[in-house]
Amino acid sequence: MNPQLLQSMQRASALLQAGNFVAARATLEQVLAHEPRFVEARRLLAGALLGIGDRAEAERELRQAVAIDPAWSPAQCALGELLLGSGRADEGEHALRRALAGSRPYPRSANLLALHLNASRRFAETLAITHPHIAKPHADAELLRQHAIALNALGRSDEAADIWCRIAALLPDDADVAFHLAAALDAGGRHRDAEKTMRRAIALGAVSPEAKYLHARTLIATDRHDEAEALLRDVVRERPEFADAHRNLAQLVWMRRGDAAAATAALDETLRRHPHAQPLYVVRASVLEATGDAQAAHRSLAACVELEDASVETLVAASHAALRIDPALALRLVERAARINPDDTATRHARIEALFATGDAEGALRQAETMLHAYPDDQRLLAAQAAAWRLLGDARHAQYCDYPTMVGAYPIKAPPGWRDVQSYLHDLAASLDRLHTLRTHPLHQSLRHGSQTAQNLLDVDDAAVRAFLHAIDDPIRCHIAAIGRGSDPLRRRNRGDYRVAGIWSARLNGGGFHTNHVHPKGWLSSACYIRLPRTMAAASMSATADAPADRSGWLQFGEPGYPTVPVLDAQHFIRPEPGLLALFPSYFWHGTVPFQGDDTRLTIAFDLVPA
Repeated sequence: MNPQLLQSMQRASALLQAGNFVAARATLEQVLAHEPRFVEARRLLAGALLGIGDRAEAERELRQAVAIDPAWSPAQCALGELLLGSGRADEGEHALRRALAGSRPYPRSANLLALHLNASRRFAETLAITHPHIAKPHADAELLRQHAIALNALGRSDEAADIWCRIAALLPDDADVAFHLAAALDAGGRHRDAEKTMRRAIALGAVSPEAKYLHARTLIATDRHDEAEALLRDVVRERPEFADAHRNLAQLVWMRRGDAAAATAALDETLRRHPHAQPLYVVRASVLEATGDAQAAHRSLAACVELEDASVETLVAASHAALRIDPALALRLVERAARINPDDTATRHARIEALFATGDAEGALRQAETMLHAYPDDQRLLAAQAAAWRLLGDARHAQYCDYPTMVGAYPIKAPPGWRDVQSYLHDLAASLDRLHTLRTHPLHQSLRHGSQTAQNLLDVDDAAVRAFLHAIDDPIRCHIAAIGRGSDPLRRRNRGDYRVAGIWSARLNGGGFHTNHVHPKGWLSSACYIRLPRTMAAASMSATADAPADRSGWLQFGEPGYPTVPVLDAQHFIRPEPGLLALFPSYFWHGTVPFQGDDTRLTIAFDLVPA
């Protein structure tokens, strides 16, 4: 390069960095008067033009630059960034991909494209873009951040946590990085590590309501309920319309006290001061419904749905509340939500339920099958498809719900350190009882009249609990081998191995049961019986699978969790026994028959996904 031009370029660069865009423009125009094909000068000139607000002229310069040398990645990247900023996403993405495809890819183009793809919720594409770069030992922190965000969104929390750990090593004093690392650890069930990391994030300056809310979640999951409740009350005082914080506060108060009025007290007070906060009415209705007052839930949303600006979330919640009270109204509400946003996933699921409740199995089937094209492993959609086939007399129901071959019941063996199963179950029950620190069931789970552990059992430091994974490994592998390979939704995912995607304990009191449900994120689901009430044991002595005298407390399959016309009854049952492990496809509708008595029924449940 001509030494005089080189000096001019260096001067222009310094002027740009100093924000003196007018002088930079003049200098670069002089360079281009001598060297009109100098593409880097045109790129910098575009930057100066953007600085003085002339976006159209900046675009013209960048297009000239890429026309002169299409392989010059910095110019392609700058054009892509400008187009994205102008709302021309398709053109901008195309330019960024060309910048990446060059013989010398420009790193910033990968960052910008990953940011755009994440903002567009195209998370799998983000991973494809970022993966070649994050393997490098000195990977860019921002590119690592976009990779981790995509992993989080795809539910790959453990991998996301590993990436956030790498970012934290690069930026140890960054409060935002520590916050995201805590969030990934929490999502992956590593609640103790998440709580410690969240304390570090707070010490570094993460004091937003979102940070306090996440800290409260980690405190709940580590059984520090007083601290969690106080922190959530601080959050809703600081940000009164923070719906998720209200939802978690209501659930915590309900589980601790079993008092619906106490659970909704903070919501009621906030709604008196913020009567137009639709999301809070949705939360309140969900709390009322889950605490057993469906009519009150239905009434609480009646005024909201009359509003001209009723949100999709409000209409879907109102449809759900009306489902068993007025199915026709439920369908009208969800159809109204679909007109506002026909692609909303919650709306489409709610429409399936409303179609079943109004007797339109064919319509429900069409909706489910349309969605299955995009989400072939969605267990709720598979359950809806099977229920529709059963209502319509379609033989495929028997293939997808082949209870004798797809459901298994296996006795576990004593893990190392215990002489027999009975002594192991005794110690395991004592350990689990210590973890059941809450009074009643969570709001949005299947359990009724009992409690569920807040802690992830994989994260519990207890010998009997840790040994459980050893006790169930052989039965799980036997079941995976028994179901074999095939083309149905269960067998086509069978790779011969598994990992635990979630594990918890449920303790039912007298009159307790599980409502009929599926496990949306599983592949195989389970129930392992640790302790049974005496009333169940006595009934089981006189019962057989073919002619049960009393099915109280039994596990049942086949009855949907939402109303259908006609009603579908349970088709298959398992009689619980201490130490028995039941395994079944996660898309199978399952629940339990209520039992009576003063004793408790103690189980461990978990979801498996293919390894």
